[in-house]
Amino acid sequence: MMDRVLSRGDASISAVTYSSSDSDGDQFDLADRHALRRVDGLSTELDDVTEVEYRELRLENVVLAGLFTTGNVTDAENSMRELAALAETAGSTVLDGVMQRRAHPDPATFLGKGKALELADLVAEVGADTVIADGQLGPSQRRALEDIVKVKVIDRTALILDIFAQHAKSREGKAQVELAQLEYLLPRLRGWGESMSRQAGGRVAGGAGIGSRGPGETKIELDRRRIRTRMAKLRREIKEMAPSRAAKRADRYRRDVPAVAIAGYTNAGKSSLLNRLTRAGVLVENALFATLDPTVRRAQTPDGREFTFADTVGFVRHLPHELVEAFRSTLEEVADADLLLHVVDAGHPDPEGQIQAVREVLSDIEDFDVPELVVFNKADLAAPETLARLRSQVQDSVAVSAITGEGIEELREMIAERLPQPTEEVDLVVPYTRGDLVSRVHTTGEMISEEFEENGTHVHARVDGRLAAELDEARVR
Repeated sequence: MMDRVLSRGDASISAVTYSSSDSDGDQFDLADRHALRRVDGLSTELDDVTEVEYRELRLENVVLAGLFTTGNVTDAENSMRELAALAETAGSTVLDGVMQRRAHPDPATFLGKGKALELADLVAEVGADTVIADGQLGPSQRRALEDIVKVKVIDRTALILDIFAQHAKSREGKAQVELAQLEYLLPRLRGWGESMSRQAGGRVAGGAGIGSRGPGETKIELDRRRIRTRMAKLRREIKEMAPSRAAKRADRYRRDVPAVAIAGYTNAGKSSLLNRLTRAGVLVENALFATLDPTVRRAQTPDGREFTFADTVGFVRHLPHELVEAFRSTLEEVADADLLLHVVDAGHPDPEGQIQAVREVLSDIEDFDVPELVVFNKADLAAPETLARLRSQVQDSVAVSAITGEGIEELREMIAERLPQPTEEVDLVVPYTRGDLVSRVHTTGEMISEEFEENGTHVHARVDGRLAAELDEARVR
């Protein structure tokens, strides 16, 4: 079974070699990222110290440990494939793995005692540096498993947090990721015996005697207090960034510009789709969580109405709760949109599971009630019968390929149909001094006819209520 998982004979990260299309632009950010990417088989031990500035780090060798309590073997394999893709994105080489079915995780070592010993033998045999567990480990489980396998052990949550830390670029994104990391770290701090203690007293404590008494607080307690202080500061900083986002959205509201949010599973092709629709030039890479920072770009419907696309962070199964909380401010772009483009990888082995995972995260957003249009991307990689099955399960859906351009025009038309339509019909003359109002009719309304007369521009159009009132106030009497 692990041979099937590691062969990756599906549409996962390693199965398809990514090639940028013309709509993706120059991708300078991607070139910068690859310039710092670790490479396989390159030693970090250099004979010439002058080469230190040019070396690349050796990939970390990892072994996967999976455990499934519900579902079938196919679901477990898909989860392990995704864990392998996450590990590769973080900068490691997956050597092997073990998988076990149990009624519930072992409270001591996550895996059963026998499987943990088998894992230790496997780690020693392949020479792995790290074990990655496909689940969330408790502090005691992680420590006990490390004692058995004799190498570093991390869980799925720590792996995702590490990827986010690598890919965050904006000030807000970095603050959100750091907050999530500290929330994850806080309950997992552990001491290291006497060296962590700051409590001492009398000659019994090492014979030090007077003057050796500590502040009455252990080192681990000091660390926890510092972490809580840092978390409070990060929350204040993130809260202070909110007015900037609100001001940008308020400007769009004031100008009655509809908003379309692009959301979906990680590596489903959201950024590629945004580039195809707007030529935004957003970084595109065949990797999980390649882009984290939201991107907003202006676009037009086929009839000339302006609206905005907002690309958001991707989702994944068992997305860490810490990340959902930290990125709640980013998810505001989704909650405030007029239409949600839910992008799904049609070539993935389990697209239905992707849809369910994304909808579970969106359901946690307070007062979320946005019309949804499901976009089955990568139609060029999916079998026709798969596309037919998926579209039969979802009423509002369209199949596209961001790479080839297949279905893009149909998607544009469906977006235009679902955006808020202007409801007020006006037929009046606007003075030439108010050309700005005529321009807004073109960008946000539906122009039926336009004639240039002696006193101004004769406009017959459908517009929203706010613009209709401004036109009526400025009209030539």
